[in-house]
Amino acid sequence: MAPLLEVDGLTIGFGKADPVVRNVSFSLNAGETLALVGESGSGKTLTCRSVLRILPDAADIRSGRIVFAGDDAPVDMLALAEPAMRQIRGNCISMIFQEPMRSLSPLHRLGNQVAEVLRLHRSMGRAEAKCAVLAKFERVGFADPERVWRSYPFEMSGGMRQRVMIAMAMVAKPDLLIADEPTTALDVTTQAQVLGLIKTLQSETGMAVVLVTHDLGVVANMAQRVVVMNGGRVMESGSAAEVLGSPQHGYTRKLFAAATMIPEVAAPARGLPHEDLILDLRGVNKTYAMRSGGWRKPIAITACKEVNLQVVRGKTLAVVGESGSGKTTCARIALGAELPDPGGEVLFYPEPGAPPLPVHDMSKAQRTAFQRLAQMVFQDPYSSLSPRMRIGAALTEPLDIHGIGTRSDRRDKAARMLELVGLNPDMMTRYPHAFSGGQRQRLSIARALTLDPKLLICDEPTSALDVSVQEQILSLLEEIRERAALSYLFISHDLAVVARIADEVVVMRAGVIVEQAPPETLFYDPRHPYTKALIAAQPEPDMARPIDLDLVAKGAGAPSTWPEMFRIDGASVPGLQDIGAGHKVRCHV
Repeated sequence: MAPLLEVDGLTIGFGKADPVVRNVSFSLNAGETLALVGESGSGKTLTCRSVLRILPDAADIRSGRIVFAGDDAPVDMLALAEPAMRQIRGNCISMIFQEPMRSLSPLHRLGNQVAEVLRLHRSMGRAEAKCAVLAKFERVGFADPERVWRSYPFEMSGGMRQRVMIAMAMVAKPDLLIADEPTTALDVTTQAQVLGLIKTLQSETGMAVVLVTHDLGVVANMAQRVVVMNGGRVMESGSAAEVLGSPQHGYTRKLFAAATMIPEVAAPARGLPHEDLILDLRGVNKTYAMRSGGWRKPIAITACKEVNLQVVRGKTLAVVGESGSGKTTCARIALGAELPDPGGEVLFYPEPGAPPLPVHDMSKAQRTAFQRLAQMVFQDPYSSLSPRMRIGAALTEPLDIHGIGTRSDRRDKAARMLELVGLNPDMMTRYPHAFSGGQRQRLSIARALTLDPKLLICDEPTSALDVSVQEQILSLLEEIRERAALSYLFISHDLAVVARIADEVVVMRAGVIVEQAPPETLFYDPRHPYTKALIAAQPEPDMARPIDLDLVAKGAGAPSTWPEMFRIDGASVPGLQDIGAGHKVRCHV
Protein backbone atom coordinates (compact mmCIF):
# COMPACT_ATOMS: atom_id res chain seq x y z
CA MET A 1 0.00 0.00 0.00
CA ALA A 2 1.39 3.38 -1.03
CA PRO A 3 1.98 5.93 1.77
CA LEU A 4 -0.43 8.84 2.09
CA LEU A 5 2.44 11.36 2.13
CA GLU A 6 6.02 10.85 0.96
CA VAL A 7 8.73 13.50 1.29
CA ASP A 8 11.91 12.56 -0.57
CA GLY A 9 15.21 14.51 -0.56
CA LEU A 10 13.63 17.85 0.33
CA THR A 11 16.10 20.77 0.36
CA ILE A 12 15.03 24.37 1.14
CA GLY A 13 17.15 27.54 1.11
CA PHE A 14 16.96 31.32 1.32
CA GLY A 15 18.65 33.24 -1.50
CA LYS A 16 22.27 32.24 -2.10
CA ALA A 17 22.87 31.11 1.48
CA ASP A 18 23.42 27.50 2.49
CA PRO A 19 20.26 25.37 2.69
CA VAL A 20 18.31 25.47 5.96
CA VAL A 21 16.62 22.12 5.23
CA ARG A 22 18.89 19.46 3.72
CA ASN A 23 17.83 16.20 2.07
CA VAL A 24 14.89 15.48 4.39
CA SER A 25 12.97 12.27 3.69
CA PHE A 26 10.08 10.52 5.47
CA SER A 27 6.74 8.88 4.70
CA LEU A 28 3.39 8.67 6.44
CA ASN A 29 0.59 6.11 6.12
CA ALA A 30 -3.14 6.76 6.45
CA GLY A 31 -4.33 6.82 10.07
CA GLU A 32 -0.77 7.16 11.39
CA THR A 33 0.80 9.90 13.54
CA LEU A 34 4.31 11.02 12.69
CA ALA A 35 6.16 13.38 15.07
CA LEU A 36 8.77 15.81 13.73
CA VAL A 37 10.95 16.52 16.77
CA GLY A 38 13.70 19.06 17.25
CA GLU A 39 14.69 22.39 18.71
CA SER A 40 13.77 25.81 17.33
CA GLY A 41 15.50 26.40 14.00
CA SER A 42 15.83 22.72 13.15
CA GLY A 43 13.65 23.05 10.01
CA LYS A 44 10.50 21.30 11.26
CA THR A 45 8.03 24.08 10.40
CA LEU A 46 9.62 24.87 7.01
CA THR A 47 9.39 21.19 6.09
CA CYS A 48 5.67 21.10 6.93
CA ARG A 49 4.89 24.40 5.22
CA SER A 50 6.54 23.12 2.06
CA VAL A 51 3.90 20.35 1.88
CA LEU A 52 1.21 23.02 1.43
CA ARG A 53 3.57 25.36 -0.46
CA ILE A 54 3.09 28.22 1.99
CA LEU A 55 6.77 29.02 2.52
CA PRO A 56 7.99 32.60 3.07
CA ASP A 57 8.56 34.55 -0.16
CA ALA A 58 12.34 34.47 0.26
CA ALA A 59 12.45 30.67 0.61
CA ASP A 60 12.75 28.34 -2.34
CA ILE A 61 12.62 24.55 -2.69
CA ARG A 62 15.89 23.60 -4.35
CA SER A 63 15.34 19.89 -4.76
CA GLY A 64 13.18 16.95 -3.71
CA ARG A 65 9.71 15.51 -4.17
CA ILE A 66 6.52 15.68 -2.07
CA VAL A 67 3.95 13.07 -3.16
CA PHE A 68 0.43 13.07 -1.72
CA ALA A 69 -1.97 10.19 -2.34
CA GLY A 70 -5.47 11.32 -1.35
CA ASP A 71 -8.71 10.02 -2.82
CA ASP A 72 -7.30 10.25 -6.35
CA ALA A 73 -4.02 9.10 -7.85
CA PRO A 74 -0.77 10.21 -6.15
CA VAL A 75 0.28 13.71 -7.17
CA ASP A 76 3.58 15.60 -6.93
CA MET A 77 2.68 18.63 -4.79
CA LEU A 78 5.62 20.66 -6.06
CA ALA A 79 4.48 20.29 -9.70
CA LEU A 80 0.80 21.20 -9.16
CA ALA A 81 -0.60 24.46 -10.50
CA GLU A 82 -1.78 26.98 -7.88
CA PRO A 83 -5.55 26.45 -8.54
CA ALA A 84 -5.12 22.71 -7.88
CA MET A 85 -3.17 23.49 -4.67
CA ARG A 86 -6.04 25.67 -3.42
CA GLN A 87 -8.34 22.67 -3.76
CA ILE A 88 -6.01 20.65 -1.52
CA ARG A 89 -5.32 23.26 1.18
CA GLY A 90 -7.96 23.06 3.90
CA ASN A 91 -9.79 20.34 2.00
CA CYS A 92 -7.48 17.30 1.73
CA ILE A 93 -4.68 18.66 3.93
CA SER A 94 -5.31 21.01 6.87
CA MET A 95 -2.88 22.73 9.20
CA ILE A 96 -3.11 23.89 12.82
CA PHE A 97 -0.67 26.71 13.45
CA GLN A 98 1.27 27.38 16.64
CA GLU A 99 -0.30 30.75 17.51
CA PRO A 100 -4.06 30.76 16.90
CA MET A 101 -4.38 34.49 17.66
CA ARG A 102 -2.19 35.25 14.65
CA SER A 103 -3.92 32.67 12.46
CA LEU A 104 -7.47 33.87 13.11
CA SER A 105 -8.75 37.15 11.68
CA PRO A 106 -9.44 39.65 14.50
CA LEU A 107 -12.09 41.36 12.35
CA HIS A 108 -14.39 38.40 11.68
CA ARG A 109 -16.53 36.23 13.94
CA LEU A 110 -15.20 32.76 14.61
CA GLY A 111 -18.22 30.98 13.14
CA ASN A 112 -17.87 32.75 9.79
CA GLN A 113 -14.15 31.97 9.62
CA VAL A 114 -14.73 28.24 10.11
CA ALA A 115 -17.76 28.15 7.81
CA GLU A 116 -15.66 29.70 5.02
CA VAL A 117 -13.84 26.37 4.61
CA LEU A 118 -17.11 24.57 3.86
CA ARG A 119 -18.41 27.27 1.51
CA LEU A 120 -15.16 27.19 -0.48
CA HIS A 121 -14.54 23.44 -0.62
CA ARG A 122 -18.00 21.90 -0.18
CA SER A 123 -20.12 24.62 -1.87
CA MET A 124 -22.47 24.66 1.12
CA GLY A 125 -25.04 27.37 1.70
CA ARG A 126 -24.86 29.59 4.80
CA ALA A 127 -27.48 27.67 6.80
CA GLU A 128 -26.02 24.23 6.01
CA ALA A 129 -22.47 25.43 6.76
CA LYS A 130 -23.57 26.92 10.07
CA CYS A 131 -25.19 23.65 11.17
CA ALA A 132 -22.01 21.73 10.31
CA VAL A 133 -19.79 24.24 12.14
CA LEU A 134 -21.98 24.25 15.26
CA ALA A 135 -21.84 20.45 15.33
CA LYS A 136 -18.04 20.56 15.03
CA PHE A 137 -17.80 23.20 17.81
CA GLU A 138 -19.79 20.90 20.06
CA ARG A 139 -17.55 17.98 19.08
CA VAL A 140 -14.36 19.83 20.07
CA GLY A 141 -15.75 20.49 23.53
CA PHE A 142 -17.58 23.84 23.49
CA ALA A 143 -20.53 23.90 25.90
CA ASP A 144 -22.21 26.80 24.03
CA PRO A 145 -21.47 26.53 20.27
CA GLU A 146 -23.82 29.43 19.42
CA ARG A 147 -21.82 31.77 21.66
CA VAL A 148 -18.56 30.68 20.03
CA TRP A 149 -20.09 31.23 16.58
CA ARG A 150 -20.86 34.86 17.50
CA SER A 151 -17.55 35.55 19.27
CA TYR A 152 -14.39 37.24 18.03
CA PRO A 153 -10.95 35.68 18.68
CA PHE A 154 -10.02 38.17 21.43
CA GLU A 155 -13.07 37.06 23.44
CA MET A 156 -11.72 33.51 23.76
CA SER A 157 -8.91 32.13 25.94
CA GLY A 158 -5.81 30.55 24.37
CA GLY A 159 -7.17 27.04 24.82
CA MET A 160 -10.54 27.98 23.32
CA ARG A 161 -8.86 29.62 20.29
CA GLN A 162 -6.84 26.48 19.74
CA ARG A 163 -10.03 24.42 19.83
CA VAL A 164 -11.50 26.73 17.16
CA MET A 165 -8.40 26.14 15.03
CA ILE A 166 -8.86 22.37 15.44
CA ALA A 167 -12.52 22.69 14.41
CA MET A 168 -11.49 24.74 11.35
CA ALA A 169 -8.88 22.15 10.37
CA MET A 170 -11.28 19.22 10.89
CA VAL A 171 -14.55 20.57 9.53
CA ALA A 172 -13.80 19.49 5.93
CA LYS A 173 -12.68 16.00 7.12
CA PRO A 174 -9.16 16.12 5.63
CA ASP A 175 -7.01 13.09 4.90
CA LEU A 176 -3.96 14.69 6.54
CA LEU A 177 -3.69 17.07 9.50
CA ILE A 178 -0.44 18.98 10.09
CA ALA A 179 -0.26 20.28 13.68
CA ASP A 180 2.60 22.75 14.21
CA GLU A 181 3.30 22.98 17.97
CA PRO A 182 -0.47 22.95 18.69
CA THR A 183 -0.08 22.95 22.49
CA THR A 184 3.10 24.97 23.18
CA ALA A 185 1.30 28.02 24.58
CA LEU A 186 -1.30 26.05 26.56
CA ASP A 187 -1.51 25.03 30.21
CA VAL A 188 -0.86 21.35 30.94
CA THR A 189 -4.50 20.46 31.59
CA THR A 190 -5.68 22.27 28.43
CA GLN A 191 -2.81 20.66 26.51
CA ALA A 192 -3.88 17.21 27.68
CA GLN A 193 -7.48 17.87 26.62
CA VAL A 194 -6.41 19.19 23.17
CA LEU A 195 -4.13 16.18 22.56
CA GLY A 196 -6.91 13.83 23.64
CA LEU A 197 -9.30 15.60 21.29
CA ILE A 198 -6.93 15.22 18.31
CA LYS A 199 -6.51 11.49 19.05
CA THR A 200 -10.28 10.98 19.35
CA LEU A 201 -11.03 12.80 16.08
CA GLN A 202 -8.24 10.86 14.37
CA SER A 203 -9.72 7.54 15.47
CA GLU A 204 -13.18 8.63 14.22
CA THR A 205 -12.07 9.88 10.79
CA GLY A 206 -8.98 7.75 10.06
CA MET A 207 -6.90 10.78 9.09
CA ALA A 208 -3.10 10.89 9.33
CA VAL A 209 -1.35 13.45 11.54
CA VAL A 210 2.04 15.14 11.26
CA LEU A 211 2.82 16.55 14.70
CA VAL A 212 5.56 19.20 14.96
CA THR A 213 6.87 19.57 18.50
CA HIS A 214 9.93 19.95 20.72
CA ASP A 215 8.11 18.34 23.68
CA LEU A 216 9.14 14.71 24.00
CA GLY A 217 6.27 14.05 26.42
CA VAL A 218 3.80 14.98 23.69
CA VAL A 219 5.62 12.63 21.29
CA ALA A 220 5.35 9.72 23.72
CA ASN A 221 1.60 10.25 24.08
CA MET A 222 0.73 10.83 20.42
CA ALA A 223 3.12 9.35 17.86
CA GLN A 224 3.62 5.94 16.25
CA ARG A 225 6.68 7.12 14.32
CA VAL A 226 9.30 9.78 15.06
CA VAL A 227 11.68 11.86 12.92
CA VAL A 228 14.35 13.79 14.87
CA MET A 229 15.74 16.90 13.13
CA ASN A 230 18.66 19.20 13.89
CA GLY A 231 20.19 21.90 11.72
CA GLY A 232 17.84 21.09 8.87
CA ARG A 233 18.89 17.43 8.71
CA VAL A 234 17.26 14.19 9.84
CA MET A 235 19.32 12.82 12.73
CA GLU A 236 17.25 9.70 13.45
CA SER A 237 13.92 8.17 12.50
CA GLY A 238 11.94 5.08 13.38
CA SER A 239 9.04 3.84 15.45
CA ALA A 240 8.25 5.83 18.60
CA ALA A 241 9.00 2.82 20.79
CA GLU A 242 12.47 2.43 19.23
CA VAL A 243 13.46 6.10 19.21
CA LEU A 244 12.11 6.87 22.69
CA GLY A 245 13.19 3.58 24.23
CA SER A 246 16.63 3.20 22.68
CA PRO A 247 17.84 6.34 20.83
CA GLN A 248 20.90 5.68 18.67
CA HIS A 249 22.11 9.13 17.57
CA GLY A 250 24.10 11.26 20.00
CA TYR A 251 21.88 14.31 19.39
CA THR A 252 18.73 12.31 20.17
CA ARG A 253 20.24 11.03 23.41
CA LYS A 254 21.30 14.57 24.34
CA LEU A 255 17.79 15.84 23.64
CA PHE A 256 16.22 13.14 25.80
CA ALA A 257 18.72 13.68 28.61
CA ALA A 258 17.71 17.36 28.78
CA ALA A 259 13.99 16.57 29.11
CA THR A 260 12.57 17.19 32.59
CA MET A 261 10.38 14.53 34.20
CA ILE A 262 8.34 14.32 37.36
CA PRO A 263 10.37 11.97 39.58
CA GLU A 264 8.97 8.64 40.68
CA VAL A 265 9.69 9.01 44.40
CA ALA A 266 9.40 6.23 46.98
CA ALA A 267 8.49 8.20 50.09
CA PRO A 268 7.39 11.68 51.18
CA ALA A 269 9.95 14.20 52.43
CA ARG A 270 10.01 16.06 55.70
CA GLY A 271 8.58 19.58 55.86
CA LEU A 272 10.76 22.64 55.24
CA PRO A 273 11.51 24.70 58.42
CA HIS A 274 10.02 28.21 58.20
CA GLU A 275 12.11 30.00 60.85
CA ASP A 276 14.39 32.18 58.65
CA LEU A 277 12.10 33.86 56.10
CA ILE A 278 13.03 36.43 53.49
CA LEU A 279 9.48 37.07 52.20
CA ASP A 280 6.13 36.63 53.94
CA LEU A 281 2.72 37.21 52.32
CA ARG A 282 -0.03 37.20 54.94
CA GLY A 283 -3.74 37.03 54.12
CA VAL A 284 -3.29 38.69 50.71
CA ASN A 285 -6.40 39.36 48.63
CA LYS A 286 -6.63 41.15 45.30
CA THR A 287 -9.83 42.14 43.52
CA TYR A 288 -10.12 43.93 40.18
CA ALA A 289 -13.19 45.82 38.96
CA MET A 290 -14.03 44.90 35.35
CA ARG A 291 -16.35 47.05 33.24
CA SER A 292 -19.52 45.21 32.29
CA GLY A 293 -20.79 47.71 29.70
CA GLY A 294 -23.59 50.24 29.69
CA TRP A 295 -24.82 51.55 33.03
CA ARG A 296 -24.34 48.29 34.86
CA LYS A 297 -22.07 48.12 37.88
CA PRO A 298 -18.48 46.90 37.36
CA ILE A 299 -17.93 43.19 37.94
CA ALA A 300 -15.57 42.25 40.78
CA ILE A 301 -12.92 39.72 39.70
CA THR A 302 -10.97 38.03 42.50
CA ALA A 303 -7.38 37.42 41.38
CA CYS A 304 -6.18 35.96 44.68
CA LYS A 305 -7.93 35.16 47.94
CA GLU A 306 -6.43 34.68 51.42
CA VAL A 307 -2.99 33.86 50.03
CA ASN A 308 -0.27 33.04 52.57
CA LEU A 309 3.21 32.44 51.13
CA GLN A 310 6.55 32.18 52.92
CA VAL A 311 9.88 32.13 51.07
CA VAL A 312 12.64 30.65 53.23
CA ARG A 313 16.04 32.34 52.93
CA GLY A 314 18.31 30.50 50.47
CA LYS A 315 15.48 28.21 49.26
CA THR A 316 13.10 28.06 46.30
CA LEU A 317 9.33 28.33 46.70
CA ALA A 318 7.52 27.34 43.50
CA VAL A 319 3.98 28.50 42.72
CA VAL A 320 2.23 26.36 40.09
CA GLY A 321 -1.15 26.55 38.41
CA GLU A 322 -2.86 27.31 35.12
CA SER A 323 -3.10 30.72 33.47
CA GLY A 324 -5.41 32.94 35.50
CA SER A 325 -4.74 31.13 38.77
CA GLY A 326 -3.24 34.25 40.39
CA LYS A 327 0.45 33.30 40.28
CA THR A 328 1.75 36.45 38.57
CA THR A 329 -0.59 38.68 40.60
CA CYS A 330 1.00 37.32 43.79
CA ALA A 331 4.47 37.98 42.36
CA ARG A 332 3.59 41.58 41.47
CA ILE A 333 2.15 42.14 44.94
CA ALA A 334 5.31 40.66 46.49
CA LEU A 335 7.44 43.17 44.55
CA GLY A 336 5.17 46.10 45.42
CA ALA A 337 4.06 46.57 41.81
CA GLU A 338 0.42 45.93 42.85
CA LEU A 339 -1.39 46.93 46.02
CA PRO A 340 -3.21 44.16 47.90
CA ASP A 341 -6.74 44.72 49.16
CA PRO A 342 -6.94 46.18 52.70
CA GLY A 343 -6.16 43.64 55.41
CA GLY A 344 -3.31 41.76 53.76
CA GLU A 345 0.38 42.53 54.16
CA VAL A 346 3.72 41.65 52.60
CA LEU A 347 6.85 41.61 54.78
CA PHE A 348 10.45 41.51 53.51
CA TYR A 349 13.30 40.48 55.80
CA PRO A 350 16.58 41.95 54.42
CA GLU A 351 18.80 40.13 56.96
CA PRO A 352 18.32 37.20 59.36
CA GLY A 353 16.90 38.52 62.61
CA ALA A 354 16.37 42.04 61.21
CA PRO A 355 12.97 43.74 61.62
CA PRO A 356 10.75 43.22 58.55
CA LEU A 357 10.05 45.91 55.96
CA PRO A 358 6.35 46.29 55.02
CA VAL A 359 6.58 46.23 51.22
CA HIS A 360 3.52 48.44 50.70
CA ASP A 361 4.25 50.93 53.49
CA MET A 362 7.87 52.02 52.97
CA SER A 363 9.66 55.34 52.98
CA LYS A 364 11.39 56.43 49.76
CA ALA A 365 14.79 55.30 51.10
CA GLN A 366 13.40 51.92 52.15
CA ARG A 367 11.73 51.48 48.75
CA THR A 368 15.03 52.16 46.96
CA ALA A 369 16.85 49.66 49.18
CA PHE A 370 14.12 47.04 48.64
CA GLN A 371 14.29 47.42 44.86
CA ARG A 372 17.99 46.61 44.98
CA LEU A 373 17.39 43.48 47.05
CA ALA A 374 14.39 42.05 45.14
CA GLN A 375 14.45 41.62 41.36
CA MET A 376 12.32 39.85 38.75
CA VAL A 377 13.04 37.68 35.69
CA PHE A 378 10.12 37.92 33.26
CA GLN A 379 8.55 35.24 31.05
CA ASP A 380 9.28 36.95 27.73
CA PRO A 381 12.86 38.26 27.67
CA TYR A 382 12.39 39.94 24.28
CA SER A 383 9.64 42.16 25.67
CA SER A 384 11.55 42.97 28.87
CA LEU A 385 14.70 44.13 27.04
CA SER A 386 14.53 47.41 25.10
CA PRO A 387 15.12 46.72 21.38
CA ARG A 388 16.77 50.17 21.05
CA MET A 389 19.28 49.67 23.87
CA ARG A 390 22.56 47.81 23.50
CA ILE A 391 23.10 44.99 25.98
CA GLY A 392 25.88 46.87 27.76
CA ALA A 393 23.58 49.83 28.40
CA ALA A 394 20.73 47.54 29.50
CA LEU A 395 22.97 45.84 32.07
CA THR A 396 24.49 49.04 33.46
CA GLU A 397 21.17 50.94 33.64
CA PRO A 398 20.13 49.53 37.09
CA LEU A 399 23.56 50.49 38.49
CA ASP A 400 23.23 53.95 36.98
CA ILE A 401 19.74 54.45 38.46
CA HIS A 402 20.96 53.51 41.95
CA GLY A 403 24.19 55.53 41.61
CA ILE A 404 26.48 52.55 42.10
CA GLY A 405 30.13 52.87 41.00
CA THR A 406 31.82 54.85 38.26
CA ARG A 407 31.11 54.35 34.57
CA SER A 408 34.13 52.03 34.34
CA ASP A 409 32.98 50.07 37.41
CA ARG A 410 29.55 49.57 35.89
CA ARG A 411 30.95 48.22 32.62
CA ASP A 412 33.21 45.87 34.54
CA LYS A 413 30.22 44.66 36.57
CA ALA A 414 28.20 44.14 33.38
CA ALA A 415 31.06 42.10 31.90
CA ARG A 416 31.22 39.94 35.06
CA MET A 417 27.46 39.36 34.92
CA LEU A 418 27.70 38.19 31.30
CA GLU A 419 30.46 35.76 32.25
CA LEU A 420 28.38 34.57 35.20
CA VAL A 421 25.49 33.57 32.91
CA GLY A 422 27.81 31.95 30.35
CA LEU A 423 27.99 34.73 27.73
CA ASN A 424 30.97 36.55 26.24
CA PRO A 425 31.57 40.15 27.49
CA ASP A 426 32.29 41.11 23.86
CA MET A 427 28.51 40.82 23.28
CA MET A 428 27.81 44.07 25.16
CA THR A 429 27.69 46.09 21.92
CA ARG A 430 24.91 43.96 20.41
CA TYR A 431 21.16 44.57 20.45
CA PRO A 432 18.63 42.01 21.84
CA HIS A 433 17.48 40.88 18.38
CA ALA A 434 20.97 39.49 17.72
CA PHE A 435 20.52 36.80 20.40
CA SER A 436 18.61 33.52 20.53
CA GLY A 437 15.70 32.98 22.95
CA GLY A 438 17.90 31.15 25.44
CA GLN A 439 20.59 33.83 25.27
CA ARG A 440 18.01 36.58 25.83
CA GLN A 441 16.76 34.77 28.93
CA ARG A 442 20.35 34.62 30.18
CA LEU A 443 20.61 38.37 29.59
CA SER A 444 17.43 38.95 31.61
CA ILE A 445 18.92 36.95 34.48
CA ALA A 446 22.21 38.89 34.21
CA ARG A 447 20.34 42.21 34.36
CA ALA A 448 18.38 41.08 37.43
CA LEU A 449 21.64 40.08 39.16
CA THR A 450 23.57 43.31 38.55
CA LEU A 451 22.31 44.84 41.81
CA ASP A 452 23.30 41.76 43.85
CA PRO A 453 19.73 40.97 44.99
CA LYS A 454 18.84 38.51 47.74
CA LEU A 455 15.42 37.59 46.33
CA LEU A 456 14.75 36.71 42.70
CA ILE A 457 11.19 36.28 41.43
CA CYS A 458 11.16 34.17 38.25
CA ASP A 459 7.90 34.35 36.26
CA GLU A 460 7.75 31.36 33.86
CA PRO A 461 11.44 31.81 32.88
CA THR A 462 11.63 28.58 30.84
CA SER A 463 8.13 28.16 29.36
CA ALA A 464 9.05 29.36 25.85
CA LEU A 465 12.39 27.55 25.59
CA ASP A 466 13.49 24.31 23.95
CA VAL A 467 14.31 21.41 26.27
CA SER A 468 18.09 21.74 25.94
CA VAL A 469 18.00 25.53 26.48
CA GLN A 470 15.58 24.99 29.38
CA GLU A 471 18.08 22.58 30.93
CA GLN A 472 20.83 25.21 30.60
CA ILE A 473 18.71 27.95 32.25
CA LEU A 474 17.67 25.66 35.14
CA SER A 475 21.29 24.62 35.72
CA LEU A 476 22.31 28.28 35.66
CA LEU A 477 19.64 29.25 38.21
CA GLU A 478 20.70 26.39 40.49
CA GLU A 479 24.38 27.34 40.22
CA ILE A 480 23.68 31.03 40.95
CA ARG A 481 21.46 30.16 43.91
CA GLU A 482 24.24 28.15 45.52
CA ARG A 483 26.97 30.65 44.69
CA ALA A 484 25.15 33.83 45.75
CA ALA A 485 22.85 32.35 48.46
CA LEU A 486 19.81 33.62 46.55
CA SER A 487 16.18 32.93 47.41
CA TYR A 488 13.72 32.22 44.57
CA LEU A 489 9.98 32.68 44.17
CA PHE A 490 9.59 30.51 41.05
CA ILE A 491 6.36 30.70 39.05
CA SER A 492 5.53 27.96 36.55
CA HIS A 493 2.81 25.69 35.17
CA ASP A 494 5.33 22.93 34.39
CA LEU A 495 5.47 20.48 37.28
CA ALA A 496 8.50 18.68 35.84
CA VAL A 497 10.51 21.93 35.99
CA VAL A 498 9.23 22.60 39.51
CA ALA A 499 10.25 19.09 40.64
CA ARG A 500 13.76 19.89 39.47
CA ILE A 501 14.31 23.25 41.18
CA ALA A 502 11.85 23.70 44.10
CA ASP A 503 12.28 23.11 47.85
CA GLU A 504 8.55 23.69 48.44
CA VAL A 505 5.56 23.85 46.08
CA VAL A 506 2.31 25.81 46.29
CA VAL A 507 -0.54 24.85 43.93
CA MET A 508 -3.00 27.64 43.04
CA ARG A 509 -6.34 27.50 41.28
CA ALA A 510 -8.62 30.50 40.62
CA GLY A 511 -6.69 32.68 43.08
CA VAL A 512 -6.80 30.16 45.94
CA ILE A 513 -4.00 27.94 47.29
CA VAL A 514 -5.37 24.39 47.16
CA GLU A 515 -2.29 22.41 48.24
CA GLN A 516 1.21 23.04 49.59
CA ALA A 517 4.06 20.60 50.28
CA PRO A 518 7.70 19.75 49.51
CA PRO A 519 7.93 18.44 45.92
CA GLU A 520 8.67 14.86 46.97
CA THR A 521 5.54 14.81 49.14
CA LEU A 522 3.38 16.51 46.52
CA PHE A 523 4.29 14.04 43.77
CA TYR A 524 4.27 11.00 46.07
CA ASP A 525 0.98 11.70 47.81
CA PRO A 526 -1.14 14.46 46.17
CA ARG A 527 -4.47 14.88 47.95
CA HIS A 528 -6.39 17.63 46.14
CA PRO A 529 -8.19 16.64 42.89
CA TYR A 530 -6.78 19.68 41.08
CA THR A 531 -3.19 18.75 42.02
CA LYS A 532 -3.84 15.21 40.84
CA ALA A 533 -5.13 16.61 37.52
CA LEU A 534 -2.01 18.75 37.04
CA ILE A 535 0.26 15.77 37.67
CA ALA A 536 -1.81 13.46 35.45
CA ALA A 537 -1.76 16.07 32.63
CA GLN A 538 2.03 16.43 32.59
CA PRO A 539 3.26 14.66 29.41
CA GLU A 540 6.26 12.44 30.14
CA PRO A 541 8.81 11.23 27.53
CA ASP A 542 7.97 7.66 28.52
CA MET A 543 5.39 5.60 26.63
CA ALA A 544 4.73 3.59 29.81
CA ARG A 545 3.43 6.74 31.58
CA PRO A 546 0.61 8.11 29.35
CA ILE A 547 -1.59 11.09 30.20
CA ASP A 548 -4.59 10.03 32.32
CA LEU A 549 -7.37 12.01 30.60
CA ASP A 550 -10.08 10.76 32.98
CA LEU A 551 -8.16 12.06 36.00
CA VAL A 552 -7.49 15.36 34.21
CA ALA A 553 -11.20 15.80 33.44
CA LYS A 554 -12.18 15.12 37.06
CA GLY A 555 -9.70 17.52 38.66
CA ALA A 556 -9.63 20.31 36.06
CA GLY A 557 -13.42 20.64 35.97
CA ALA A 558 -15.65 22.91 38.03
CA PRO A 559 -15.21 22.69 41.84
CA SER A 560 -18.81 21.48 42.09
CA THR A 561 -17.67 18.20 40.48
CA TRP A 562 -14.99 17.55 43.11
CA PRO A 563 -15.52 15.24 46.08
CA GLU A 564 -17.59 16.86 48.84
CA MET A 565 -14.66 17.54 51.18
CA PHE A 566 -12.84 19.67 48.56
CA ARG A 567 -15.75 21.61 47.08
CA ILE A 568 -15.72 25.41 46.83
CA ASP A 569 -19.30 26.61 46.49
CA GLY A 570 -19.66 30.39 46.31
CA ALA A 571 -18.57 31.94 49.59
CA SER A 572 -17.99 28.53 51.18
CA VAL A 573 -14.21 28.17 50.85
CA PRO A 574 -12.69 25.47 53.09
CA GLY A 575 -9.58 26.22 55.08
CA LEU A 576 -6.02 25.08 54.35
CA GLN A 577 -5.55 22.10 56.65
CA ASP A 578 -2.09 20.92 57.83
CA ILE A 579 -2.00 17.13 57.51
CA GLY A 580 1.61 16.77 58.69
CA ALA A 581 5.22 17.02 57.44
CA GLY A 582 4.56 20.45 55.90
CA HIS A 583 1.72 19.09 53.75
CA LYS A 584 -1.32 21.40 53.60
CA VAL A 585 -4.57 20.77 51.70
CA ARG A 586 -7.63 22.98 51.29
CA CYS A 587 -10.54 20.84 52.42
CA HIS A 588 -13.56 20.88 54.75
CA VAL A 589 -12.17 18.15 57.00
